[in-house]
Amino acid sequence: MVNSMNTAPRVSIVVLSMGDRPEELDRCLRSALAQKYDSFEVFCVGMGWQPEGLPEGVRVEGVEENLGSPGGRNYAASRVRSEVFMFLDDDAWLPDADFLGKAMVIFERWPKLGLLAPRLSDANGTTLRRWVPRAHVGDPNESGPAFTCPEGVTLYRRTAWESVGGFPGNFFHGHEGVDVCWRMRDRGWDAWYEASLTVHHPALPPGRHAYYLRLNARNRVWVARRNLPVPLIPVYVGIWTAISLARNARDWESVKSWVSGWQEGWRTSPGDRDPMHWRTVAKLARLGQPPII
Repeated sequence: MVNSMNTAPRVSIVVLSMGDRPEELDRCLRSALAQKYDSFEVFCVGMGWQPEGLPEGVRVEGVEENLGSPGGRNYAASRVRSEVFMFLDDDAWLPDADFLGKAMVIFERWPKLGLLAPRLSDANGTTLRRWVPRAHVGDPNESGPAFTCPEGVTLYRRTAWESVGGFPGNFFHGHEGVDVCWRMRDRGWDAWYEASLTVHHPALPPGRHAYYLRLNARNRVWVARRNLPVPLIPVYVGIWTAISLARNARDWESVKSWVSGWQEGWRTSPGDRDPMHWRTVAKLARLGQPPII
């Protein structure tokens, strides 16, 4: 592990925390510190608080407000100098002390690999369907091209990250993984789901409250408006509108929240628009995930 301020570690494990899960945070940080890789750091950023009482060896910094998941991760990435960094949710943990070493072998052998998504599972080995970022979920123990990523447990190559400008900070929560994957692909980087690398995380049901549904719908529209060629925008949004309304059809309050976010997505600015090239559309289609769903 590298602690010198004059020498940048090769890998940074970055943990964002609001300070509301002290036991889980302690488990997370200790699993990170237990890594056997010879050049890494563990960096904890307090969102709206100043972290204290953490295990020895953790670099800490506090920010005054909660910047949201993508905004907070963008800030944290700007505060590390490593060539590869990993975000690790504060309720997740690394069960294998050789995790970083195995991941770095993949990065070293694959110069165009922009991001590496591990397999998420709970402590019993269960992987939820939504945790698998491949086109066709199937067996979560099979590796393959990634088309989104579990943002809070994925490793990123700095040069690839900087080439796309990181996450869209204005999203606050939801679908920023789709955005960064699409943009990396469009710039010639690869994204991969590696099932042999495991991160543990509680298998909790997804949020279905009004705030979650509004952001989910708004960001679906925003990710399309930011990244897709104009003819594909209504196709992508239309398909996801049908899917989402069908999922919530029996709950009128959920439908209203989702529609409110959908409308907000069209009324408000999604941020910088940078539509992918048609060759990227074709490549995604060949890989099994055309950017319409």
